[in-house]
Amino acid sequence: MDPSAFARDAALGPEVARRRTFAIISHPDAGKTTLTEKLLLYGGAIRLAGAVKGRKTQRRATSDWMELEQQRGISITSSMLNFRYAGYQINILDTPGHQDFSEDTYRTLTAADSAVMLIDAAKGVEPQTRKLFAVCRARGIPIFTFVNKLDRESKHPLELMEELEAVLGIRSCPMNWPIGMGSEFQGVYDREGDRVLLFAGGRRGEQVAQAGSFGLQDPALAAAVGPVLYQQLREEIELLDIAGDPLDRERVAAGRLTPLFFGSAMNNFGVEPFLAAFLRLSPPPAPKPAEGGRLVHPEEERFTGFVFKIQANMNPAHRDRIAFVRICSGRFTRGMAVRHGRAGRVIKLTQPQQFLAQERSLVEEAYAGDIIGLHDPGIFRIGDTLCEGEPFDFAGLPRFSPEHFALVRVRDTLKSKHFKKGLEQLAQEGAVQVFYPLGDAVSPEPIVGAVGELQFEVLEYRLRSEYGVEIAMTRLPYEVARWIRVEQFSPQDFQRYDGTCVQDQNGRRVALFRTEWALRYAEQNLPKVQFLTTAPMGLEDSAG
Repeated sequence: MDPSAFARDAALGPEVARRRTFAIISHPDAGKTTLTEKLLLYGGAIRLAGAVKGRKTQRRATSDWMELEQQRGISITSSMLNFRYAGYQINILDTPGHQDFSEDTYRTLTAADSAVMLIDAAKGVEPQTRKLFAVCRARGIPIFTFVNKLDRESKHPLELMEELEAVLGIRSCPMNWPIGMGSEFQGVYDREGDRVLLFAGGRRGEQVAQAGSFGLQDPALAAAVGPVLYQQLREEIELLDIAGDPLDRERVAAGRLTPLFFGSAMNNFGVEPFLAAFLRLSPPPAPKPAEGGRLVHPEEERFTGFVFKIQANMNPAHRDRIAFVRICSGRFTRGMAVRHGRAGRVIKLTQPQQFLAQERSLVEEAYAGDIIGLHDPGIFRIGDTLCEGEPFDFAGLPRFSPEHFALVRVRDTLKSKHFKKGLEQLAQEGAVQVFYPLGDAVSPEPIVGAVGELQFEVLEYRLRSEYGVEIAMTRLPYEVARWIRVEQFSPQDFQRYDGTCVQDQNGRRVALFRTEWALRYAEQNLPKVQFLTTAPMGLEDSAG
């Protein structure tokens, strides 16, 4: 359909322009949760940041609401954080850094217009960072880089710039530059503002730091940082001015150049300049692709959005279930009626919410780029489209092939109903994937598939704490799963190749193999079968 057929509303432009919706991505332990809290601190959303230290001593991180996250000291689920700052409406998608939960991160990135890539200054570009960067690059979203932990012994900033280009294939433009490193780290030089910021307070990182400001030519600067660091700073800035990449907003928007910032989130060095520059340089909400090749523009009059995450039991007292929706166009108002395309019905959105971790507030109105949470009585699935007017579908969200499998059974058969409900809900969230026997499969018990081993621990914990169910898991020898499409089908076709066939929770057929070699052998000998590494979410298989 011709995009011009959809009317635009000029009044939506200013609202869309002040939205910033971004994800924070990193390898585990790079300091992502700490940076998130400091952005909230400088944004005025919180007054005191909880310093993330050892599990026994840490305050609860604002974005880590689940008890297991607090026990393990890691982020397990994506958190949605909404606040206002300097005229902007900011939506932060704080994603899990641990690779075992990368599928949740991948889905969350579909709701983001840009990404902040956090790098540990001592470790450089790590494996999970490379994977997440590749997803961002494939989606063509701008990437802003924050090099963290400069207050510890680190790689030289020039070495880190070279690593970004060599490992990730992206050039960088330093927006600020560190003065010293490790125990000698003194602050940062803001290249655009031509000012040096020396931080005198907030070294515990709990309160907004007070900054002393000097010009690069200010004689007092040499006295403040010492002649050696002062001379080194001037030489490195001169080198960047001559040989470095200038800031090019078109290259940034295309994901070919990353603005680079240095600092220490724990000690508040460089966080405020980063926030101010990021809001100025990052893009407002972008058009979203829909089925049929059309783009849905944020200024279109009619409301549209899609569900990218479902989370049950965020409030254990109420056992509620929240569907997170990225608004893609138009204006949302509380109580409005919208079409739920997959279900083929009109629903009224009466209790929309926005979040600061577990803290919630009712939303009276929202615009393209905003993230809202909707109470879900069990009607939503990840990938569902909500809209006014004629129904359509946004481009599907992928379900990734799991690599670990286990049979799951309930220990107390009297709790079978709770077990079934919990397993179904956690599968609908995307926390795990659930497969069921097909034909003469080996066992009548459900098979749980996970991208990472730690997902099994989360499954066991959440079934016990949220549904009161104890389970037993028996690991299975399969390592590879592929969704299949074939006109004529027999489960025995796969048993000859060290495999079996099951169906997922949406009725789509899935072949499980013990090894990659077994999969390749099956592919060679079953040419009429299509083996798919991902499957669109929320849609039933219609291909035999």
